[in-house]
Amino acid sequence: MERIAIIENELVKNIVVGDSDFASEYDGTAIILTDDNIDIGYTYKDKKFVAPEKPAEDKELEARQWRDSELKLTDFIVPTTDYPKHAEWLTYRQELRDWPSTENFPDTKPSKP
Repeated sequence: MERIAIIENELVKNIVVGDSDFASEYDGTAIILTDDNIDIGYTYKDKKFVAPEKPAEDKELEARQWRDSELKLTDFIVPTTDYPKHAEWLTYRQELRDWPSTENFPDTKPSKP
């Protein structure tokens, strides 16, 4: 059994489970999915699936969650003054804290040292 995308007007309208015979006999566009991440709402054009654009609020929330995670993962570096590239890590952490107030937020993440 396969996951099959039902396409109408270049949009994934439904996903069903069936066999390859169903996909080939379907009276419309049915594409067997090889990527488990494709879902209803994706666009299908020129034989490619494109994810729908996320609302700005969702992008910002995900960016803040990523930033908070990065800060937590690097907390141990602050008191470890002999950590390799210690000053560069401190600069990175400051960039993470400042990032939401920059014009690059949420599209361009700060780079790790």
